[in-house]
Amino acid sequence: MSAAFDWKGFQDRFREVAEAAGWTATPLTEVSAGAVLAWEKPGNGPRVYLSAGIHGDEPAGPLALLALLSEGFFSTDFHWFLCPALNPTGLSVCTRENATGLDLNRDYWLRSSCEVASHAAWLDRLPIPDLFISLHEDWETEGFYFYEINLGEDRPQRASRILDAASQWFPAESGPVIDGHDVRENGWIYHAADPDVPEGWPEAIYLAKLGCPLSFTFETPSRATLENRVAAHMAAIKAACAVVLGDRENSH
Repeated sequence: MSAAFDWKGFQDRFREVAEAAGWTATPLTEVSAGAVLAWEKPGNGPRVYLSAGIHGDEPAGPLALLALLSEGFFSTDFHWFLCPALNPTGLSVCTRENATGLDLNRDYWLRSSCEVASHAAWLDRLPIPDLFISLHEDWETEGFYFYEINLGEDRPQRASRILDAASQWFPAESGPVIDGHDVRENGWIYHAADPDVPEGWPEAIYLAKLGCPLSFTFETPSRATLENRVAAHMAAIKAACAVVLGDRENSH
């Protein structure tokens, strides 16, 4: 599964497709396995920021973003920001942590790694996104689930749209507790805008503290086929963006 991920091939292919589609790259930092890059493509609608690859043993997220890029999903209906591969040293050897053994998605308070320090500095310079989507995988689950952090109006129908979109590949993960968190409904964790561990801030908490009003962290089951994990992420992204665009249009 994860061992099949070709980091170098992905890195080269993403750059090729992104540049051909008019995206602009901002180098954040350089590590032994390559550069950490942020990409931007201006548009006329809500600002959407997507990230993946912060855990190097979770390749479905980076591959989903590459597939969406290749099929021309990223239209001018949104102003896009992408960080498709935040952990090059982990992705290159299929480990969760970076080369120093650090879980980068717990480093957004201390910002002790060069990857997170440079990434957080870039986030600080951005206009606050209207939507943040983070792509992850979970080896302990069989279904799809997601975290929602919401600083604005509670709209449960958004959760239903996302779960329905992913259901062609995975059912909503069931049970009253998922990943140590109480669920609001099967597959849906409605998370406060505070970290589980005071100094262990993940990226989604950092975005919330910056004022990002809505974020979704999507989790596919890493024991499933890579093809299905990629497809479920793609479908969930499309659903989330559609509901946010609909919210924007209905408010005018």
